[in-house]
Amino acid sequence: MLLVRGTDPTAPGRSWWFTVGGGRAPGEPAREAAARELLEETGLVVAPADLTGPVWVRTADFPYLGQPCRQHEEFFVHRPHAPAELSRERWTPLELATLTDVRWWTPDELAGTAETVYPVQLAALLAELPAPPGRWAGPPRRIA
Repeated sequence: MLLVRGTDPTAPGRSWWFTVGGGRAPGEPAREAAARELLEETGLVVAPADLTGPVWVRTADFPYLGQPCRQHEEFFVHRPHAPAELSRERWTPLELATLTDVRWWTPDELAGTAETVYPVQLAALLAELPAPPGRWAGPPRRIA
């Protein structure tokens, strides 16, 4: 699993891991936005058609940079043949100020970590996905 670690300058001493993602441009399809964000945050080039899903959807409310935020999220899956080299060269100034790491996690590492991960049930959700080469066949599951 590929996760990014972030911080909030208004909440010193806290950090958390989360899935790659970000905003969509007006009219931009979710699948294309997911592939673009994957490139921008990790350097990985993935065709939108190579993404499976969305497998999960949720609305998350949280404070960030001293402001309340509401984020509508759609989660896609990409299964590379092997973990690829990651790059931070496309990070924006805000990402450079608030993101501290990006790395691959094994399912066991994710299930056993004491670090904060969002969504909090990510390890269990991953275990429910069809094993490779299986593809998600259903509608997206709404998660909390």
